[in-house]
This record gives sequence, C-alpha cells and structure tokens, in this order.
Amino acid sequence: MPPHTELFADANPYERFMGRWSRRLATQFIKFVAIGESDSILDVGCGSGSLALAIADAFPSARVTGVDPSAAFIQHLQTKAPDERLRFAVGDAQALQWGDATFDKTVSQLVLNFVADRDTAVREMSRVTRPGGVVAAAVWDYSDGMRMLRVFWDEAVALDPALAARDERNMPLSKGGGLATLWRAAGLQDVEDQPIVIDLAFSSFDDYWTPFLGGQGPAGAYVASLSDAGRATLEGRLRDRLLNSRKDGPFVLQARAWAVKGVVAPRP
Repeated sequence: MPPHTELFADANPYERFMGRWSRRLATQFIKFVAIGESDSILDVGCGSGSLALAIADAFPSARVTGVDPSAAFIQHLQTKAPDERLRFAVGDAQALQWGDATFDKTVSQLVLNFVADRDTAVREMSRVTRPGGVVAAAVWDYSDGMRMLRVFWDEAVALDPALAARDERNMPLSKGGGLATLWRAAGLQDVEDQPIVIDLAFSSFDDYWTPFLGGQGPAGAYVASLSDAGRATLEGRLRDRLLNSRKDGPFVLQARAWAVKGVVAPRP
C-alpha cells in the first residue's frame, strides 16, 4: 500500500471524493468521543480538516491542532483557520512532534489504515495525551459497510480477479473489533468501540463516479491506472449496478465506520 501522502495528496479532489462524507461522519464521531468545551485536542491525520473544523465549530472554546504528512493539505487548511485556537502542522503520526501529556484528547478519523506502523502511531497518540485523557479513532468498514467502495471493488474485481489483493477489504482495521484490539495492545484503558452509520446521498451516477477520476485513495489510483477502454467498461458495470435499469437519478448508499476510544493510564 502506498503511503498516505501519495494516496491523498490534493485537497480539492479529496473533498469531492471523501471529504464531504468525512464531515458527515465527524459530527457523529465527536459525540462518541465526548469532547469538552475547553479541551485541547490533537487531530492526527487531519487531511482536509473535516474533523478539526467540525470540532472547532461545535466547541468554540476548544483548542484544536491538526497534523498531517501532506504539506498541500496543511497549506490549504492554514487559509481556513479562523483564529489561533485552530492550528495545523505538517507531521508524522508515527513520530509526533509534541511533548508528553500535551493534549486532553487525541483523535484520528479515516487515517490509521494508511499508516505504515499503526502500533507506533497509537502509542504516540497516547504519549501526547495526558493521563486520564482520551485517545479515539474511526475507520471505514471496507469489508462490507462502506457501500460506496464495496460496490466499486466488487465490480473491479469481477473484471480483473487478480485485483482482489488490492481490494480495501484487506485492510487490517476494516472490520469490527480491529481498532479495539489495537487500543488494548497499546495499554489504553476502558476501551469502547461501536459502529457509526451515515447515509451517502448521490444526486446522480456522475456524482458517484466522477470523484473516482480524481485519483484519490486506492480506488482512485486504480481508476487512473486503467486504459480508456478499461475505465469505460468499469464505469458501465457500476452504472448498471447502481441505477438498476434506470436512466439516471438520485440514490443513497449506506456507510458504516468503526469507532474506538480509550483512556490513557496513569504514568509511573
């Protein structure tokens, strides 16, 4: 799997492909984390800012820092930060640049599947969070629950069975329980996990298909690698499946994410 910075490197195509759904997920994830009005929060892998901006909007007194390996994302977000309580920096989840116990809560949305060393990343998230503070994350259920991508990969693999190894359902945290196991292995306490379900409403088939042409994520990268004929064949199969003999029109696909949170143990 290519690194995060290669899969998601451009803010505008990412917004159309996944950012609009990330914002919908963020509102539910924030409730699960139980963020407080005056919390100091680190958003690891902030991407185009869906979660960090949602937290800042919901909690005007909170101080939010976002970190991401993509300089393009950070540059984009620095123009959107309304004041000094919302800051963004380039950085690596596996080697966070802040000192121990800097934040009340550390969160990460839709990123950990794309981090090379997830164990190290979670330990780093715990390190920069104060004892008694919360570390939380959410990832899409690529195995079945994220229908936008499940439909895509089903049709792509049907056309090219050798592609099965690249199917996002193979990602290690794509099923229920994966995040909780990772959290307990990192020594986090009072670990809770639960599904979060949202609806993805598409106005037309093009509203579904066109974002894949932006080259974002594993699916977008695969579409970009196809010949014109191969791309047209995949588009046709997806159109037939999603519209079910209709010429065009709106449709809704369910999207499920898995969320986890745990408490940082007292330090010796």
